[in-house]
Amino acid sequence: MTARLSALILLVWALGFGWFALLLPQPLDGRTTDAIVVLTGGPGRLDRGLKLMQDGAARRMLISGVDRAVKPHELAVTYQVPDTLFACCITLGREAIDTRSNGIETAQWLERRGYDTVRLITSDWHMRRAAFELRLALPADIVLVYDAVPSQPSFSTLFMEYNKYVLRRVAALIGI
Repeated sequence: MTARLSALILLVWALGFGWFALLLPQPLDGRTTDAIVVLTGGPGRLDRGLKLMQDGAARRMLISGVDRAVKPHELAVTYQVPDTLFACCITLGREAIDTRSNGIETAQWLERRGYDTVRLITSDWHMRRAAFELRLALPADIVLVYDAVPSQPSFSTLFMEYNKYVLRRVAALIGI
């Protein structure tokens, strides 16, 4: 009995990993949302968010997980965007230290502003866990759309991220 149960669990885990690794989330079309949230930590994420802001895809943007030493002007220079974009429309979130706290920081930021729709930008391999954490922190009436930045994740990155995703879902299921 335990051998069959173990085999079933292993089969479900392996099929889940196949789904996770082969069907990574994709970039979103150019639709508009009230806000954009970019999670720091991977290449192309800030580029994508700043381009969308310049194209008018949202009114405001939160960059979650920014180091306390980083100044808005430094980001404007690095990404070659006007300082005025940061002054008017971009918040540097400095409280988040991991994916779970990204969700909490984002939910608090959205609640203070009363936004109804948000576009989440992160790497394709990170999107499912990031979206799960954000969905846990957000009220059910907030529309969350996913805008994954394509990458070339290694097998080890996918393996680690899938296991983090599964463990986080299990932890949430049992109330941790």
